[in-house]
Amino acid sequence: MTFRRPVPPASLAVAAATLLMVGAVAGCAGTPTTGSTPTPSAAHAGPCSQVSVIVNFGSLGHKTLDACGPAGVASDVLKAAGITTVGTADYGNQVVCRVDNLPSPAMESCAKLPSAAYWALWVKTSANGAWAYAQEGVSTQKLTAGESLGLVYTQGSDTTSPHA
Repeated sequence: MTFRRPVPPASLAVAAATLLMVGAVAGCAGTPTTGSTPTPSAAHAGPCSQVSVIVNFGSLGHKTLDACGPAGVASDVLKAAGITTVGTADYGNQVVCRVDNLPSPAMESCAKLPSAAYWALWVKTSANGAWAYAQEGVSTQKLTAGESLGLVYTQGSDTTSPHA
């Protein structure tokens, strides 16, 4: 068993942003990317037998999405769950700049990685587990059945984890 010392929330935010940026540099496209499924269609009532997906829009004012997708890479899980994402021109689909057209193109161009607000990628390894920042980007983070994937629109050094 491995024990880890607690990390202050502000350090987690900086570490997560750094990990996403470092992971994004390795093999990213040069244009924003979009998913092809237009609306969340996998909303579910009750337990999900595959990967539970939660999207918290925070200050963007949209209701929380709760969906279910098949095990696999996070970007594929989101697409299968009916959640559309857009990457950035500088980091491609390794990062998430927009979810279901939020923030709007008028608010965020997605040309560069936003600095004031971003979509934090979270994972939870079991239904009773704790949320943790993803250690990889959305196009490489792998999830198995029973795990959860969360996207939270985050501003500044906020480290609010997903919630249903």
